[in-house]
Amino acid sequence: MKTPWWFLYKTPLSFILWPFSWIYYFVGRVVFFVRRIRAIKSRRPIICVGNIFAGGVGKTPVVRAIATYFDAPVVMRGYKKSAKTGNVGDEASMLARSGLAVHVGDRKSNVILLNKQMDENGPIVMDDGLQNPTIKKDVAIIVFDEGLGYGNGFLLPAGPLREPKSAAEKADAIIVIRNSKPKKKFVLPAGVPVFYAKNKTVSPYSDGEKLVAFAGIGYPKKFFGALKNVVATRAFPDHYQYTDEDLEKLFALAKRKKAKLVTTEKDWVRLPEDAQEKIKYAQLDTVIDDRFFDWIKGKIK
Repeated sequence: MKTPWWFLYKTPLSFILWPFSWIYYFVGRVVFFVRRIRAIKSRRPIICVGNIFAGGVGKTPVVRAIATYFDAPVVMRGYKKSAKTGNVGDEASMLARSGLAVHVGDRKSNVILLNKQMDENGPIVMDDGLQNPTIKKDVAIIVFDEGLGYGNGFLLPAGPLREPKSAAEKADAIIVIRNSKPKKKFVLPAGVPVFYAKNKTVSPYSDGEKLVAFAGIGYPKKFFGALKNVVATRAFPDHYQYTDEDLEKLFALAKRKKAKLVTTEKDWVRLPEDAQEKIKYAQLDTVIDDRFFDWIKGKIK
């Protein structure tokens, strides 16, 4: 689905939906506490990277950076699996392309499996598991985008928050992705270590090449704004599965504009092989403050 337009602003519609947000939240809390009864403690340290903002904050590149640093396996649900991504999901496929060991499916089962590897004692990175109570976390990290902040501050479906803003106080650390236009009134809780990271979008083309950019991610405008010489853009729903008709229209648009097609790596892995040969992706590199890795090494000891 496309990110609802009201998620970033307080609108009449968001206020109408506000009562439903608390129903959604309280039902979720009941389910959370019931599931927590059967929680397991992993033999290997669990580093959980997640968010309370529903998508679009840049969590996956942070997961990749942490897992790469520790040469750690990643456990994740594998959202929107399809044959185009090897039935593991676009984010899992993207992480696997980086050489990481990615275990997709039930996180609890995969953690149990990894714990049986008695010759391995290093950490396991859990992708997007803050709202999953079935595994006890040794380190819980929340990722925010400085340009999105808390959105309009409301819970789903009135806003983008999975949990109230106060949930950030329970994190062991917060990683904030820097943005040239930080969200106003984005205040982080006192007492929680905060580390900053920078994103750099590396285009596969020279600055002078005209580009038609397309993306099916949480907030496509972030991607479009990171590129130069973009003459046209097309936004699709998050995790969108591109059809032959979609691709034909994109190629026709690029031909009319005398431009090259470019997309995100997350979108590129969802494309058919023949389209991958003709379309390039812009690499998103995330660099986290070195102090973070010093902190987390001490934490998991």
